[in-house]
Amino acid sequence: MEADAYTALPNRRPATAVAHDWVTTVDHKQIGILYIVASCFFLTLGGVEALLMRLQLWMPDLEIVSPQTFNQLFTMHGTTMIFFVVMPVEAGMANYLVPLMIGARDMAFPRLNAFGFWMFLFGGFLLYFSYFGAMGLYGAGSAPDIGWYAYAPLTSPAFSRGNSTDYWLLGTMISGVGSVSFAVNMIATIITMRAPGMRLSTMPLFAWMILVTSGLIVFAFPPFTAAEIMMLFDRHLGAHFFDTQAGGDGLLWQHLFWFFGHPEVYILALPAFGIVSEVIPVFSRKVIFGYASMVAATVSIGFIAMGVWAHHMFTVGMSSTVDLFFSAATFLIAVPTGIKMFNWTATLYGGRIRLTVPMLFSLGFLSLFLIGGLTGIMLAIVPMDWQLSDSYFLIGHFHFVAFGGIFFAVMSAYYYWYPKAIGRKMNRKLGLWHFWLQFIGFNLTFIPMHFSGILGMPRRVYTYKAGVGLEFWNQVTTVGAIITGISLLFFIVNLCYSYFYGEEAGDDPWNAWTLEWATTSPPPAYNFEELPVVKSRRPLWDLKHPDDPDWKHE
Repeated sequence: MEADAYTALPNRRPATAVAHDWVTTVDHKQIGILYIVASCFFLTLGGVEALLMRLQLWMPDLEIVSPQTFNQLFTMHGTTMIFFVVMPVEAGMANYLVPLMIGARDMAFPRLNAFGFWMFLFGGFLLYFSYFGAMGLYGAGSAPDIGWYAYAPLTSPAFSRGNSTDYWLLGTMISGVGSVSFAVNMIATIITMRAPGMRLSTMPLFAWMILVTSGLIVFAFPPFTAAEIMMLFDRHLGAHFFDTQAGGDGLLWQHLFWFFGHPEVYILALPAFGIVSEVIPVFSRKVIFGYASMVAATVSIGFIAMGVWAHHMFTVGMSSTVDLFFSAATFLIAVPTGIKMFNWTATLYGGRIRLTVPMLFSLGFLSLFLIGGLTGIMLAIVPMDWQLSDSYFLIGHFHFVAFGGIFFAVMSAYYYWYPKAIGRKMNRKLGLWHFWLQFIGFNLTFIPMHFSGILGMPRRVYTYKAGVGLEFWNQVTTVGAIITGISLLFFIVNLCYSYFYGEEAGDDPWNAWTLEWATTSPPPAYNFEELPVVKSRRPLWDLKHPDDPDWKHE
């Protein structure tokens, strides 16, 4: 009887078969969704870690968590957010969208694409397994407590308990292998698999940003991986690359780490730039202002980003000549970034702006990323950096760039491309609640950090003294973090509710112009029945509205 019932429902498949399809898939769209789902899982872990730190800092001399646990929390929070939340969610969006945008049927190397995802996921699980498996010969398991930067000598066996540091090194190294696999695959796909007629000069800006990002990954990750191997040699094979007590150089690790770490900022930021470069023109009803200058600025950022790393090291005692060079390079990289800000603003100017939820998040990105950029210029001034480098001012600056800028752009992408992936729009009312709570919560969290930093609160401390003017700013920050956490609950509810009850979107709900909207929602496995022929930068719009007088061409 069960067999007969199953035969009567030919579209029904066992859950095990569906799960098997997802585990073994090489379809770029499914792999993209897997990246995004995994990043949401790690976002939950990183968010809980952040809230625990903020609760510990609510009042002076609290003991909600121990100093050792606090060190573990900020290590795991920073590592999780950088390596296992923002990078994978942007990699997932690139995986899903770039082949559709350039008119390709899949990635150039589908199996390498799947390999990259599983390496990332295994690296993340290995990092968190340290909570249970870092016993070794030293006692109870524990998470790493070395910061997301893992400075020597904190990583030496004398300072780090058990094998937790090894889990950090191996977890980030393995996920880095996945990142390089993704980058090589993306470069090959964009260079060789564009639709007929699509030149580099007519390629969507999001694809341009992913191309430059992939180049940065290819150049920045191998030195970091080499440094991690050297550190493992120090820890287990008797080498002394970073052991200053045995003739090593602790600053060598900092140079190698930040040679990766500063391009990493732009590895995270450039996909966000690509997102808002697609969203703002659609909801302004104007083409992007200065396409050529946007591309040139993107490539310039890619080159300059590889030569700015030591501005993270002004306080270590480098020579004044080296400080001057990296200070100048930091000011220089602000120029192409400023060009992008000008072009986005010029696109908005005179446009017929529609304040949809994706547009609100993109506008939030513009305002918050601008503030983060301006405080970054302040930190490029060497004497000011000496005063503020290891204070909460730097934490506020970094989060204005990474959360206020990049994460707001990622949320814009969720609301903009969700209809393409699912076939339904996300709920507008829930989206508005999400945006305003996140915007208010974010500013309440990170603006006060600038003031507490100026007042002298150092970062990486689990408590502070009473009566020095820090209680108010820390309490406002904690309230803001709680509001931000509530905003993300609205987002999760919206994702689930809209999946079942959202308004049906159709193939092109935003009246957009790029090729991903030319196929069905969700797209079929083969993406396009016939590969599209591209004749301009806005192929879909030109096809639908060849004589629209309200569309302002370049």
